[in-house]
Amino acid sequence: MTAAELSWWQTATIYQIYPKSFKDSGQQGTGDLQGIISKLDYLKKLGIDAIWLTPIYCSPQIDNGYDISDYYNIDPSYGSMEDFERLIEEAHTRNIKIIMDLVVNHTSTEHQWFKEAIRSETSPYHNYYIWRKGNAENPPNNWQSKFGGSAWEFVPHLDKYYLHLFAKEQADLNWENPNVRQEVQKVVEFWLKKGIDGFRLDVINLISKQQDFPNDGIGDGRRFYTDGPHVHEYLQELSKAVFIPWNAMTVGEMSSTTIEHCQQYSDPASRELSMVFNFHHLKVDYPNGEKWSKAPFDFISLKKILADWQKGLAERGWNALFWCNHDQPRVVSRFGNTSTYFKQSAKMLATAIHGLRGTPYIYQGEEIGMCNPDYTTIDAYQDVETINYYQIMRDQGMDEGDIMSIIQAKSRDNSRTPMQWDNSQHAGFTKGTPWLKVADNYHELNAESALNDEDSVFYYYQQLIRLRKIEPLLTYGRFQLLLEKHPSLFAYIREYNSQALLVICNFYNQYVDFPLQETPLNTYQENVEVLLSNYSGTTNNLATLKLRPYEAVIFKLPTY
Repeated sequence: MTAAELSWWQTATIYQIYPKSFKDSGQQGTGDLQGIISKLDYLKKLGIDAIWLTPIYCSPQIDNGYDISDYYNIDPSYGSMEDFERLIEEAHTRNIKIIMDLVVNHTSTEHQWFKEAIRSETSPYHNYYIWRKGNAENPPNNWQSKFGGSAWEFVPHLDKYYLHLFAKEQADLNWENPNVRQEVQKVVEFWLKKGIDGFRLDVINLISKQQDFPNDGIGDGRRFYTDGPHVHEYLQELSKAVFIPWNAMTVGEMSSTTIEHCQQYSDPASRELSMVFNFHHLKVDYPNGEKWSKAPFDFISLKKILADWQKGLAERGWNALFWCNHDQPRVVSRFGNTSTYFKQSAKMLATAIHGLRGTPYIYQGEEIGMCNPDYTTIDAYQDVETINYYQIMRDQGMDEGDIMSIIQAKSRDNSRTPMQWDNSQHAGFTKGTPWLKVADNYHELNAESALNDEDSVFYYYQQLIRLRKIEPLLTYGRFQLLLEKHPSLFAYIREYNSQALLVICNFYNQYVDFPLQETPLNTYQENVEVLLSNYSGTTNNLATLKLRPYEAVIFKLPTY
């Protein structure tokens, strides 16, 4: 790969905005497009290259916009189409690109297609969705919704069930129907004509289901619809029709996927997607694969999974790199230290992910180290998945304290609390009452205080973003994991063209000697350059290097 062959997104850093929680321009209590526009200079100062907006289309908001009722219009709670067009213009003026979220595995049951589909079996829209005969007592199979309960909802007047892999208000589209695929192409082209630069595609690897819809024994059905039989064919068709002609950047959210499939999804030769999100590294604190339970994260597994995906997509494909998004807990609360070593652990975690091969994504507030809010009652939560699983755990007879402890760690609302802009009421997010309670620590932890602190997490992210622009090794370099079984250190080399970077991150709150003799770096001792560290006074002698709690260092080796 040469500089001439690079696409813009391969050296970019992308910032995810959850518009409902980013900035309210008035007093409605929810964020809006004018609020985003007002903060573009802040994002320009951070140094990001593109904004990914989670869905802003018309929606009943059962799943905060991931239940779309109209693909062609902006939800009035966010503003108008004129506001959106102004956002594109203002962002582009600052050399910031706009990526929209596209949800086409399912629509809202309030979408006109579904309203027509449910009216009659003879409707031309009936086959836009997935229906199976049954009765009220016996669903077509035992597939489970991602949000809990059966994945099927019975419609009495049709004597049929429709499939919903998520909430019952999110009916799965039938991609076997070519009319559905053509409708999706029209939606994509509509927004590209508006001037946007690409799409993030929600759970896009679930669009093709095994058509005999078998029972799954003790499983939940996911093996029959994940990376399904025609998914690559459908993505190639969509890409050929609209993504490639418009030179659109695309990133696919891949649920429960495999490296092998993601190689194909993001291999330029496959002509499907630009890059892929996978979530395997964020399941290392799921004991026995169970999200709704608590356990310390498995550090050795975390390293192995990150390394496997780095190697797996090294020659074919491209990684989207991230710790946080709108569905994940805050990473400082999850893998870091929110008390004694807050700044150090937030910066260390940033270093660990930004040093890898791929395109880094920053989720709003991550750049100042926002934490989980630790709400103490279920009434404070809004997320449909959280509320469903709260009831499931209660029905299982679990202790209320244990349930709330799990929810405090695992709820999707952990990432959805309003952005903490300053120490005024409601953290400067709104002049009204926020839709979700602001985290209590906003008085000390906010963007304004970060901008006034030269040692803040914000300025460290700024340095990381800048480093990716000026250091080719971070784009081109091959990845080599070091100290695979070390219980505290995540260390790796990025090597290219006889040069190398060494990244070392201490994931724990103890001092740790760097075991140089256990690495292939014995000849590199005093003549290494410290490019970036989250502590002052880091030695450039690898032989005497002792990592402080949550210390992270990027060294440049003279030759390799």
